[in-house]
Amino acid sequence: MLAPMSTHRNASPFLGIVMLDTRFPRPLGDVGNAASFDFPVRYAVVRGASPQRVVRARSAGLLQPFIDAARVLVADGASAISTSCGFLVLFQRELQAALPVPVWTSSLLMLPSLKRPGVLTVDAAALGADHFLAAGADPATPIEGLADGCELQRTLLGNLPRLDVDAARADVVTAARRLVERAPHVESIVLECTNLPPYADAVRAATGRPVHDIRTFLHQRWHALQDRP
Repeated sequence: MLAPMSTHRNASPFLGIVMLDTRFPRPLGDVGNAASFDFPVRYAVVRGASPQRVVRARSAGLLQPFIDAARVLVADGASAISTSCGFLVLFQRELQAALPVPVWTSSLLMLPSLKRPGVLTVDAAALGADHFLAAGADPATPIEGLADGCELQRTLLGNLPRLDVDAARADVVTAARRLVERAPHVESIVLECTNLPPYADAVRAATGRPVHDIRTFLHQRWHALQDRP
């Protein structure tokens, strides 16, 4: 079931973001914080789409609810659609086929355009070859996940209402360092998880690599869309 939302058509272009059903905090940089973007965004929540169900249960039974949520946003005037979880790249093809506007489900869609990328994810055990294939990327791309049970993973996958931001930053930096130590050939880092961008600057400083995420991806795609004649 979708969260209630206005049916008023907004005259200004906006990006529609289909959200998981969550309660964890969303600091600046998180896809769920509208202030993370320099253009208008609007949200629709898919009730029952918990982080566990999307990440570890692979979104079983959720395709149609996500299509329905996206259609509500498009009917309200969305010029493009994104999502609040990188694992939803599995729905990229189906969502795009169902909608008349561009669909950008995940930062993983950036991978084919990058030279020797590596991926940081909320859960390395749950991120499989099919996610990379859905993004048109090499399934052998190096990945590193947050440590099992660390502050940030526990908060996100457990959908907890409080977050220690300093501990979360340390969790992400530690995972990034593991990634480049294990795969020193990695030239850039893509943050799969849409909740990791608040820590992108710390990852960049710790690894010396360019960092890409859902926020940089959406800014790039949105402004290119608006610049079309």
